Amino acid sequence: MTAHVSLESSKRPPAAPRRFELLIDGKWQQAMAGERLTRHSPAHGVAVSDYACGSSADAAAAVAAARRAFDDGPWPRMTASARARALLKVADIVERRLEELAVLEVLESGKPIAQARAEISGAADIWRYAATLARTLHGESYANLGDDMLGVVLREPIGVVAIITPWNFPFLILSQKLPFALAAGCTSVVKPSELTSGTSLVLGDILLQADIPPGVVNIVVGTGAEVGERLIRHPDVDMVSFTGSTAIGKHVMAAGSDTLKKVTAELGGKNPQIVFGDADLDAAADAAVFGIYFNAGECCNSSSRLLVAADIASAFVERVIAASKKVVVGDPLDDATKVGAIITPEHLAKITDYVEQATAAGAELRLGGRPLDTTTGQFMAPTVIDGVRPDMTIAREEVFGPVLSIMTFDNADEAIRVANDTNYGLSAGVWSGNFDNCMHLARGIKAGTVWLNTFMDGYAELPFGGYKQSGLGRELGKHAVEDFTETKTLQMHRGPRTNWWLR
Repeated sequence: MTAHVSLESSKRPPAAPRRFELLIDGKWQQAMAGERLTRHSPAHGVAVSDYACGSSADAAAAVAAARRAFDDGPWPRMTASARARALLKVADIVERRLEELAVLEVLESGKPIAQARAEISGAADIWRYAATLARTLHGESYANLGDDMLGVVLREPIGVVAIITPWNFPFLILSQKLPFALAAGCTSVVKPSELTSGTSLVLGDILLQADIPPGVVNIVVGTGAEVGERLIRHPDVDMVSFTGSTAIGKHVMAAGSDTLKKVTAELGGKNPQIVFGDADLDAAADAAVFGIYFNAGECCNSSSRLLVAADIASAFVERVIAASKKVVVGDPLDDATKVGAIITPEHLAKITDYVEQATAAGAELRLGGRPLDTTTGQFMAPTVIDGVRPDMTIAREEVFGPVLSIMTFDNADEAIRVANDTNYGLSAGVWSGNFDNCMHLARGIKAGTVWLNTFMDGYAELPFGGYKQSGLGRELGKHAVEDFTETKTLQMHRGPRTNWWLR
C-alpha cells in the first residue's frame, strides 16, 4: 500500500467551462487579437475555464489605464479611511462568495476543497489587515534640526504596480500583494498564471462590486513571454511584485533593471524540518507529513527536506512512512481529500524524474515514487526517499511535489550546516523539547521564517519572505504597505536666510 486513494466524489465539475474576459479600465474586454485559452482540470480532465488571452498590446492598454488612474484619478488622493472602507468591502464580498471562489480554485489547480476554503477565508482576513495599514501608514517629522528648520518625511504611493502571480496559490498570493498596494494608494496591473486565472478574474468582479474606481486594478491573462514581459519592461510601470520560481525571478530583476523600477520577489525554497530526539515525536511526524503533502508539495514553503537526529532516525522514519500511507489522495472536490492533483502532466513528469535521479544516485525509495494509475487527471503518490545526501540534486533543487527527502545529523551544529547548504533560505522548522536548542538553531539557520515546534502557520501580522535566492523583500506584516511607497523629504525653513556670498 502506497497511499489511501479515493477518486470518487458526489460532486462533479461543471458541464461547460466558465468564460472570462480581461478587466481593463473598469470594463470587461475581449483580447485585442481575439485569442483565448482553455484550462482543463488537472483532476478531472475536463475544460473548466475559458479565458481571453491577452497580448503585449493588451498589457500596454492596461498599463495606460493604471497610469491614468494614478496620475489623474481619485484613488491615490482619497483619504486613508476611504481606501480602508473599500478594502473592507472587498473582504466582505470575498467571504460571501467564498464557496464560488474555492470550487473554481479546486477545478483549476487541483488542490483539495477544504484547503481552498481555508485559503480564501485567510485571504479575506489579509484584506482586512491591509485596510488597517491604510490608516496607520505615516511618515516622520524632525523638529531637532534647529529653531528655523523643520524636516518632514512623507510616504507617497510608488505609482503603477505590476503584480505577477503563480499557479499554486492564485487567490492567496494575489491577496498578499494587491490589498497592500491599494492601501498605499497605488494602481495596478495583475497578470495571473494562465493555468489558474479564474479566481483572480472573479476578484476583479468583486473589486467592481466594491466600487474600486476604473483603472485602479486591471487584470490581463496571458503568457509570461507576451504579457509578463511587457509589464516588466514597460517604462510606465513603477514597480513589479513577483512570485514564482527563482529562475524566472532572476529574469524579472534583470529585465526590470532596464528602467530601474523597483522589484520585489518571493521565490523558491528548499525548506528543512529538523527533528531532535527530545521533541514531541508524534507532533513532529504529523508536521513532517503535513509539510510535504500540503498542496501536493506544490508550495514554496514545502518542507521537502526532513533532517532527523541519527539516533532516532530509523524509528522516526517508520513513523513518518506509516502516517504517509494514511494520507488520502484523490478527487479534490471531496471534503476528505488531503492531496489533490498535480498541476500539469509536464510537472508530474518532472517530479518523477527527480525521484528517478535520486534512486540512481543511491538514495532508497521507501514509499510511492510514481504517478497513480487513474483514468482521469494526474496524481502523484506520496513519496518518501531515505538515505539522501546533501550533494544530491533532490536535496538541493526544488522538486515542487509530494516527495520527502530524509537526511540525518549527529549534532545541532551539523544540522545548521546541512540546513544552510542550499541556495535557498525561505523557511525552516525545528522540533526539540529544549528551548536553548530551538533558539540556537533558529539563530543559526539562514531563513526568513523559522517555526519552532510547529510548521507552516501563517498570520497576516507576520512578515514573509526569504534569504539568499529565495527572494527580495517581505510580504505581510505591519511594514508591508511601505514596500509600495516612495519616501520624500521636505525641508522647511522659517525666518530670514542670509545669502551665502555675503557672509
